[in-house]
Amino acid sequence: SIASVVEQVEKLAETGVKEIVLTGVNLGDFGLQGPGRERREDFTQLVRALDNVAGIRRFRISSCEPNLLTDDILATVAASTRFMPHFHIPLQSGSDKVLGLMRRRYKRALYASRVARIKELMPHACIGVDVIVGFPGETDEDFLDTYNFLNELPISYLHVFPYSERPDTLAPTLPGRVQDRKRHERTTQLRSLSEKKKRFFYEQHLGLETNVLFEDDVTDGRVEGFTPNYIRVAAKYDPLLVGELKFLRLSAVNALGLMEAEEMGIMA
Repeated sequence: SIASVVEQVEKLAETGVKEIVLTGVNLGDFGLQGPGRERREDFTQLVRALDNVAGIRRFRISSCEPNLLTDDILATVAASTRFMPHFHIPLQSGSDKVLGLMRRRYKRALYASRVARIKELMPHACIGVDVIVGFPGETDEDFLDTYNFLNELPISYLHVFPYSERPDTLAPTLPGRVQDRKRHERTTQLRSLSEKKKRFFYEQHLGLETNVLFEDDVTDGRVEGFTPNYIRVAAKYDPLLVGELKFLRLSAVNALGLMEAEEMGIMA
């Protein structure tokens, strides 16, 4: 319920937590309760309620399927100062044929419309995409459809997974098994596309002055944090940075694909 989630968030705020990610299965179906799956509350109401909880500086919405990511949700996030312009939307395939084989509840036209709506409301939004390659029945032409569809979309990064058989599921019984070698090749191609998409997204934001929330993630004397729209920023490690918001100017993309930044001061 909204009340129980708000209660948990309020307790976390008291401990000094600055960012919370809302996770779950089919987040957009939040509020369907009871054996009859009755609509008692909805995800938009939850977002509005959390937006009024004192103490939390940032909220993120984790994976939400395109058919459940409504205009109301997008408009509410766009109007919020604490819900971040960052969305992770499963696609799984850019081929309508393969989406049908997967029994997905959407087609690629709907997916494209959701991406377009996000960019209309929040031009700087980061959009991540889940993709599965090598699903039974996926031909070379189907994969090319997926590649071209993703290449043309204004998305920011991909999470790419080669299909793997699972026991007691229907998919392994479908005709058209894709060879492991082809699954690997397709995975490599899409991961390469992801790197290109991410770098382009980062380079679009060079010179932007924004706040970065640093995390307890230290590698080779560098600490990392994120902008509101999920650009990963690296800085020289300072224990005082961990868990803090700093106002920085994004200055360069380094050899590791991370954003470098120049200090602008401490956020209030």
